[in-house]
Amino acid sequence: MTFWVINSIAAMLLSILFAGILIPQILLVSFRRKLFDEPDERKIHRGTVPRLGGIAFTPVICFSVSLLLGFAYLMGDIDIEYMMRTNAQAISFGFCALLMMYLTGMSDDLVGVRYRAKFIIQIFCAVLLIGGGLWIHDMHGVLGLHAISPFLGIPLTMLIVVYVINAINLIDGIDGLASGLSGAAFVIYGIAFLLIGKPVYAMISFACVGVLIQFFYYNVYGNPEKRKKIFMGDTGSLTIGLFLVFLALALLQYAPESLPIFRTNSLILAISPLIIPSFDVVRVFFRRIMRHGNPFLPDKTHIHHKLLALGMNQRLAMTLIVFSAVFFSISNILLSRYIEPNILLLLDIVAWTLTNVWLTHLRKVRERKQREMQNN
Repeated sequence: MTFWVINSIAAMLLSILFAGILIPQILLVSFRRKLFDEPDERKIHRGTVPRLGGIAFTPVICFSVSLLLGFAYLMGDIDIEYMMRTNAQAISFGFCALLMMYLTGMSDDLVGVRYRAKFIIQIFCAVLLIGGGLWIHDMHGVLGLHAISPFLGIPLTMLIVVYVINAINLIDGIDGLASGLSGAAFVIYGIAFLLIGKPVYAMISFACVGVLIQFFYYNVYGNPEKRKKIFMGDTGSLTIGLFLVFLALALLQYAPESLPIFRTNSLILAISPLIIPSFDVVRVFFRRIMRHGNPFLPDKTHIHHKLLALGMNQRLAMTLIVFSAVFFSISNILLSRYIEPNILLLLDIVAWTLTNVWLTHLRKVRERKQREMQNN
């Protein structure tokens, strides 16, 4: 256990190091080739900012984890061969899906990809994960269900894979938000995998944390005037979304009915870190449909747009949302010991709905006051 905790921390530190080497090179190439995310009426940033930060994510994570696993093998760890053999199917198919998503995101950032084509590729990635044995076979009491047949579990898994990938992609609207939310989720997943004895997945989780820490620094604190600021782009948001859903499905696949020590419901543990981006995309999706708009076209109705409309700056809005996500996650994990999962999810939905209603009310009050001041 101690050996793999050290390896997980080492994976995070190596990712921080390698991302710190690679991201400045991406910035340099982006400015030389003029690969920028140009501001428009929908986007919040000002100035020219490269959008290719996500190119660093996949190679840094894969290199860090592979290097440490190789060293563990060379050191003669008695468990490494067994772990690699038992996890080979999921990781092999997961890597294929990751590579597909990485190339799709890069193509979208460089030349553009139609959203229909991206959906088809995301569905194919979902099929690859299912081929790796990662599909929802147990609902852990949600909707009164436990073990479910492949005829229900496989289509449900495909839907959730596409859903989570797009939720992370759509929540990436202000500096540090997608990386902050995802980083918090990876920490929770990493700790959970260590507790259930799946250290390879824990290393992947903490490697993701490491690369996001380095990216977060450049994205939030980087100065665009000094050419130090960068966005993750679709390359980053799509691959991070895939990593998250891959780990969530792996957690459901390997975790017992309740997590040891904390006795936490495994399904609640898997979905809680993703609640805010997942709930937000559902609300925005149905709002666009109700207004007879295209549900797949971007707008300014996400939760972070509401906070910005209240006069908050980007950093404050990002911090508030990330801390809310951490609060949701910890609360759900602890409360699932005592509250039936369906009731707990219902409470989450009610809390999220009331929060959005309250924010909408505050925004309308603020807009009314601004109009009154202009008229006077």
